[in-house]
Amino acid sequence: MGILYALLPAIFWGSIVLISVKLGGNAYQQTLGITLGAFLFSIGAYVIKMPELSPLIFAVSVISGIFWSIGQMNQLSSVAFLGVSKAVPLSTGMQLVSTTLFGVMVFKEWQTMTVILIGSCAILLIIAGVVMTSLGQKKSGGNSGGNFKKGIIILLISTVGYVGYVVILRWFHIDGWSALVPQSVGMLLSSLAISLKQDPFSKYTFRNILAGFVWSTGNLGLLLAIPLIGVAVSFSMSQTGIVISTLGGIYLLKEKASKTSFVIAGCLMIIAGGVLLGFTK
Repeated sequence: MGILYALLPAIFWGSIVLISVKLGGNAYQQTLGITLGAFLFSIGAYVIKMPELSPLIFAVSVISGIFWSIGQMNQLSSVAFLGVSKAVPLSTGMQLVSTTLFGVMVFKEWQTMTVILIGSCAILLIIAGVVMTSLGQKKSGGNSGGNFKKGIIILLISTVGYVGYVVILRWFHIDGWSALVPQSVGMLLSSLAISLKQDPFSKYTFRNILAGFVWSTGNLGLLLAIPLIGVAVSFSMSQTGIVISTLGGIYLLKEKASKTSFVIAGCLMIIAGGVLLGFTK
């Protein structure tokens, strides 16, 4: 069941950037819209499930939401410098390395040598696939020199946010259902604070509420998967949705690829790595 839960973010998160770009708006409006959608989704889920909400759960989950806002807003900001089909693969690679190290070294999720070997091969396949898809993208004036460096710096900040969002809940053993409402509160308040001077409330903000519902479905899947199969496996599997975002960037957003064969090969390697990860549990 944990594997099935981890596939939800792969599918829904893989399409979230594509949806946000199509819905329009800047990174601030998109992030605020997503957090509004996440907040509405969490209220509905709370009414149905009525999970436990202690002061510790609330505080830690709010912090998790703040970390997420940092990660999401900076990832969307990097798209302006790198494009979807380059920004998302690079972001995925950074997140995979960081979360896997936490899962394996801090939480001791891979215990036997066999599991370590299989898991390591799977992660290497996924990272190699990420590199292949990135190499397959066409270089343009907007993606070179200073713009590329700016994009990488923004993605590094984004990675810190995304890793913190996942790891802190695992550290305090907080259940996914319990985290939903306070996490969305942290997301909403921090996104609002960051975007106050950026014309946050526009038609694009409210359009992106739809993207928030999509994101929330994937988020719930990840939060339910982590206690069952660990951070390393669940987060790594969730990132295989890069296949959707990369191909979507090329075929739906019409971003050009100089070496389509590299992109396809990279996507196949990512899928293979995701399948291999399933054998670690």
